[in-house]
Amino acid sequence: MTMTTTTRPTETRSTVERVRRSSAGVAVTDAAKFVLRRIGMATASTRPGPELLIVGAKRGGTTSLWRYLIEHPGVLPTFPRAEKIKGTYFFDENFAKGEQWYLSHFPTLRRRRELERQLGYAPVTMEASPYYLFHPLAPQRARDLLPDTQVVAVLRNPIERAFSHWKERRNHTEDLPFSDALELEEERTAGEEARILADPGYVSFPHRHQTYVAQGCYAPMLERWYAAFPRDQVTVLAAEEFYANPQALLDDLCDKVGIPRRRLESVEPFNSEPSADMDPSVRAQLAERMAPEIAAVESILGRPMPWS
Repeated sequence: MTMTTTTRPTETRSTVERVRRSSAGVAVTDAAKFVLRRIGMATASTRPGPELLIVGAKRGGTTSLWRYLIEHPGVLPTFPRAEKIKGTYFFDENFAKGEQWYLSHFPTLRRRRELERQLGYAPVTMEASPYYLFHPLAPQRARDLLPDTQVVAVLRNPIERAFSHWKERRNHTEDLPFSDALELEEERTAGEEARILADPGYVSFPHRHQTYVAQGCYAPMLERWYAAFPRDQVTVLAAEEFYANPQALLDDLCDKVGIPRRRLESVEPFNSEPSADMDPSVRAQLAERMAPEIAAVESILGRPMPWS
């Protein structure tokens, strides 16, 4: 006797309803985001830009720094609050969306004044987009729109940064082993920076995601940011020092933007990427390769970095 397996009608209806609810929920959420962004853009003239701009480095601690700062009652979240937007990627990949779009992410003057009355001091806003440090057009774009902002860069040991960057991409788009990705980096990314400079609207996947070594060559990046902003508006710290004493950096930034210092509730790092250590031979090759780059950073900053 042949038995036929059937799906009970109630189960079928339940599954269909879940799918419909899920699709409807996504559609409603997307529509709400669209409406809120349009509201933000319509009121962009009442929304000052951020006082703090965290520019990177990628996999250098920007998420932790952003999370520590957002705990402060005097640091307002981006608009709308529910989206918890860390960074807009405006000065690199979203620049074509325009100034109104960018300013739509920040609180209104009215909201700032309401909070100032409650706190007794003026609050500030910020964003953290870690590709800004590396993107060749970001410094001047930021200077043109936000000439008075405080720029913050947290630089991680470029060897560890490269490996962490690869581990993060391995979870998304990277198929190559670390050693192969390093060997093919120049070939994969050849001409991408020149293309960005020639076509400001161009968005380069290889330049952002496959530059494991290049994004640790900090000296040219620092020179661009120092050319765009006065040195007293650019804070550069080693990630290792930041994680050893995050309170010190937070206190310094609070002083620079004029808000009271506040004791951190937690110093747990965020967005870390645990994994096995890299192959010792690959590490040795990368250390040799990055030694001149580290020396160049130390020369620019006028101090040693804790990366030996």
